This record gives sequence, C-alpha cells and structure tokens, in this order.
Amino acid sequence: MPRLRRYLIAGLLVWLPLGVTVLVIKLLVDFMDQTLLVLPAAYHPDKLFGFHIPGLGVLLSVAVVLATGIVVANFFGRQMVAVWEKFLSRIPLVRPIYSAVKQLTETVFTSGGQSFRKVLLIEYPRRGLWTLAFQTGTAVGEAQAKTADEVVNVYVPTTPNPTSGFFLMVPRKDVVELEMSVDDGLKMIISMGAVVPKWNGKGVAEVRADVAPQGGET
Repeated sequence: MPRLRRYLIAGLLVWLPLGVTVLVIKLLVDFMDQTLLVLPAAYHPDKLFGFHIPGLGVLLSVAVVLATGIVVANFFGRQMVAVWEKFLSRIPLVRPIYSAVKQLTETVFTSGGQSFRKVLLIEYPRRGLWTLAFQTGTAVGEAQAKTADEVVNVYVPTTPNPTSGFFLMVPRKDVVELEMSVDDGLKMIISMGAVVPKWNGKGVAEVRADVAPQGGET
C-alpha cells in the first residue's frame, strides 16, 4: 500500500498541473473566441471553412488591440481618443465606470507605475501575525494628510483566490519590503504557503540580528 500510494501521488503530480493548465487555457480560448461574434454571420470562420477552428478569436483580439495601439500612438489617434473620452464623460452612468477603469488600467500597465511592483510583508490581521501584500501606490491624498504617519497603499489578497482581498493604508515604518518577485509572491499565496520561493540572501539569524532593537534590547 505505501508503494501504491507513492505511485498514485507521483501520477497526480504529473497529470493534475497539466490538466488544470489545459482547462484554464481552454476556458480563455473559448472566451476569446466569442469575439468572433462581432463579425457578420456570413464571415464567421465556422461557416467559411465548414468546421470550428479554436483560437481564431485570440488572433482576432490580439490583432484588434495591436491595430488600436498603432492608431492611438500618433497625434491624430490621440485626438480621436480625446474626443471619444469627452463624449463618454457626458453620459452619467458611463462616466464613473469608464474613468475608474481607465485610471486603474493606466496605473497598472504603465511602466512608471508603482502598482504591483513590490511584494511586502505586513502584520495583519493583528500584531504578531504576518502576511504577504502588494504595494499599489504611495499617493493617498487627503488620507495621507490626516494621518500621523506616512502610509502606503497595499493590497492584501486572500488565498487561494488572490483576485479578492483587502485594501489597507499601512504606515511605511510597519512595512517590510521583500526581494521576491510578484510572480513568486502570487505562487506562495495561491499555494497557501506550500510553494516558497528560493532566497539566496542572508540566513534567518543574520536577518534577526539586523532588525533587532539597538542598545542591547531584546
């Protein structure tokens, strides 16, 4: 039985990650294939070729995004976008949604943005308990002006689903910046701590010596 159990676990370690990967990719491809519905019915690939070709929606989506980027990268394209945004800003229900999504997208995807560039270690939900968090920014406006300490914006994801979580403004002095990448941080969160990224820095004793209080205190 122990040998049979070992063989079973070894097989699961091969097939389970592969199966989940294939399933996720299939779901993404099927979702992207829905973009083909924007084409006229007569030009649907299924009707033109007589059979379904998975992945054409992905190619169409990439082509549309790329073409849009080429257009808006020049002066004329930027003027078109400005007119379009001015039009959307006049629609009451659309204005707050569009502006919020646009601001979030610019913050996350621009190269100079601070969102999700650093993995942090903070004490949460109480002192003595530590969790991983991601820095989302340092500009907190009025909240910064009315707090005694300098604070940073952090996102504390839940596990194993990091798409939900909590937004906290944490004093900078209570934040520990980690050297691990954002990808490694996500792996550690999704795996509930089972997957710990390798670290070639100082040992535990050296780190504790660095952060120990000065003046002989313990």
